[in-house]
Amino acid sequence: MSLAAEAFVSQMAAAEPWPENATLYQPLKDDQILLSDHASSLAVQAYLRMCGLPVQVICRANAEYMSPSGKIPFIHVGNQVVSELGPIVQFTKAKGHTLSDSLDDVQRAEMKAYMELVYNMLLTAELYVQWCDDATAAEISRPRYSNPYSWPLGKILAYQKQWEVRRKMNAIGWGGKSLEQVYEDVSQCCQALSQRLGTQPYFFNKQATELDALVFGHLFTILTTRLTSTELAERVKSYSNLLSFCRRIEQTYFEDKGS
Repeated sequence: MSLAAEAFVSQMAAAEPWPENATLYQPLKDDQILLSDHASSLAVQAYLRMCGLPVQVICRANAEYMSPSGKIPFIHVGNQVVSELGPIVQFTKAKGHTLSDSLDDVQRAEMKAYMELVYNMLLTAELYVQWCDDATAAEISRPRYSNPYSWPLGKILAYQKQWEVRRKMNAIGWGGKSLEQVYEDVSQCCQALSQRLGTQPYFFNKQATELDALVFGHLFTILTTRLTSTELAERVKSYSNLLSFCRRIEQTYFEDKGS
């Protein structure tokens, strides 16, 4: 798409108010969705709630294949379909809804750096545990991923997904890591987040930003998702201010407001 076309789309998006029937698509919650996709979906839900933008969550077995980027989640707003948190943040900003406009340039750069840390460490660790740990892949990931599909299609799709993720891990240098090394990476990421948060209610004092939504999505999902080992959650539980942070966002934006 040319720059002129992108500008036109942005103008069109800004001209249309946020509809009441906006929808967010994710895989089936009870039988299919995996840790990483659940975390990404929850991060987007938290962000939209922080913006005060209503969205209905719809679960579809083929949500991954419906997404324009092949990534979960994606939102359908008017005649626009946008996937993943970053593009969704830009989309809502074009409509005049943003959480980080009051940040200065230094703070905005810092926020982006911590978001990259979450993507590079937490999200990658989630994918590693799901598909590179043999026990988790066999007992949880492949059965859940293949659940909506008939045999042998489900089995083929699950092994294809595992192969894709393992190829990605090799490409980024994670293929040779042990599970303990991955857990240690998660601990280091949580330590950096804990130090940045300190005693503040949010990462930038009293104001929630997309960083808060992203961190909440991943930490809360790690804490509440059943895996073959509790070690991933235990690493997060080592940081009491991160636990309080998750409880604060859950109580503020999710309790008594549906899930």
